[in-house]
Amino acid sequence: MMKKFLVAVLAILFATGAFAQSGYQIRAGDTLQVEVLEDPSLNRSVLVLPDGNISFPFAGSVQARGRTAGEVSAAITSGIRSNFAGEPNVFVTVSTLNQGAATGSGSAGMQVYLMGEIASPGVVDMARGTTLVQALAQTGGFTPFAATKRIILRRTDPRTGKAMVRKINYKALANGTSNIQDFRLRDGDVIIVPERRLFE
Repeated sequence: MMKKFLVAVLAILFATGAFAQSGYQIRAGDTLQVEVLEDPSLNRSVLVLPDGNISFPFAGSVQARGRTAGEVSAAITSGIRSNFAGEPNVFVTVSTLNQGAATGSGSAGMQVYLMGEIASPGVVDMARGTTLVQALAQTGGFTPFAATKRIILRRTDPRTGKAMVRKINYKALANGTSNIQDFRLRDGDVIIVPERRLFE
């Protein structure tokens, strides 16, 4: 009985917040807050990537760009439903807007997407010509759990739509012992800093 009451109260709270966002169409660079009432370990902030997708456990890649928060919630619910005994209650809200896209301020520079174990994840407006090391310094560095030897750079060719994925050892790059030089980032690059494994 208490659980049903709690579900009802939370549903009303989320519905109130969602009502204000009901007509808003999500854009690349927005940050979404996803809450799964039945399994709080799934609760997380997710960044909408340049291709318009988000990644969510059990649901995989979910198209978010051009959809409302309610539509993304329904898509995630559909993707994770088989992992629950009953219908999961999934709530999606837009927690941070892509300010560069909203104001047009990104036109003179570029936007880089940072995810994972980084001090300030999200979409960041940067000057053209910014290098990977400069970008990571600009965003406050890493969390204590960052696997800095396994950073991933994902770059999509705008002409072909093909993605290039590159693994980078940041420590070797930053101290000059890497066989590659620090390189310039491009508009739309995605930098992913994974979580460090045990004993890594």
